Amino acid sequence: MKVTEHISRAKKTLFSIEILPPLKGQNIDSIFETMDELMQFEPAFVDVTYHREEYVFREVGSGLLERRTVRKRPGTVGICAALMFRYHVDTVPHIICGGFSRDETENALIDLDFLGIDNVLVLRGDPIKSEGQFRPEPDGHRFAIDLLHQVKQLNNGDYLDGSLVKMSPTDFCIGVAGYPEKHFEAPNKNADLRYLKMKVDAGADYIVTQLFYDNQYYFDFVKRCREEGITVPIIPGLKPLTSKKQLSVIPHFFKIELPEELVILVEKAKSEQEVRAIGEDWCIRQSRELIDFGVPVLHYYTMGKAESTSRIAKAVF
Repeated sequence: MKVTEHISRAKKTLFSIEILPPLKGQNIDSIFETMDELMQFEPAFVDVTYHREEYVFREVGSGLLERRTVRKRPGTVGICAALMFRYHVDTVPHIICGGFSRDETENALIDLDFLGIDNVLVLRGDPIKSEGQFRPEPDGHRFAIDLLHQVKQLNNGDYLDGSLVKMSPTDFCIGVAGYPEKHFEAPNKNADLRYLKMKVDAGADYIVTQLFYDNQYYFDFVKRCREEGITVPIIPGLKPLTSKKQLSVIPHFFKIELPEELVILVEKAKSEQEVRAIGEDWCIRQSRELIDFGVPVLHYYTMGKAESTSRIAKAVF
């Protein structure tokens, strides 16, 4: 079932999660452990992230280094298929621009269609860490809207090989990302909103937000979206704070602000266990306020760990 169908049929706020593929060399058991814990809350759908390749340098002798390309977390498509088969839950694979040509993107979408997966979240993706700035693949997409156009074209039966006949259209429900506190590369909030409106006008069916810790950012974001004519569902993304280290890591990595009240509480905590309790309590308060606001779904970024999300869900759902 499509994400938008889940939302339209729901009588209350839905629960959904995002999981990470395991590191290369590890098996899927860690995913199953997370799912076994969280399936009791009946997630409407499960997002599975995709992580692009990275460059590593390895010594090959005589002081020479060889650059090699590695994918640290492969398996998005296979994990989606495994979760559908094992848990009978709808999955949402992330499709990114980075690391893919248009042909490779089309082949991935064909595989997903064959598996009966009818949701995708289209993202530009992050640049390779060693490069600093995002660089598309030759014959790849530079922006998420370009990737979205390709998915829509496939939904219309328009494949890259124009010589094909009697082509079967796909039927993907397409999600895109939204940034309540602005994408860090956007020149300002108004420009960021214009870019989001372009993606919705191009056929995006719903929006899922970057994580945030102050609900007012989400409320203001939804208001501005509606004033701009964006009417699709806007799903808030949440992640509980779990360590003191995250006071600096999260703002650096996600380019967001942490509320002063939360920062003070965490700084005063005497143990990491106390920090986790503070983070979970804060996320519970966020969740309840968002439900009162009428959000269609609460989407939790589990980062591959079920414990905190499970405790939050028990308190909220």
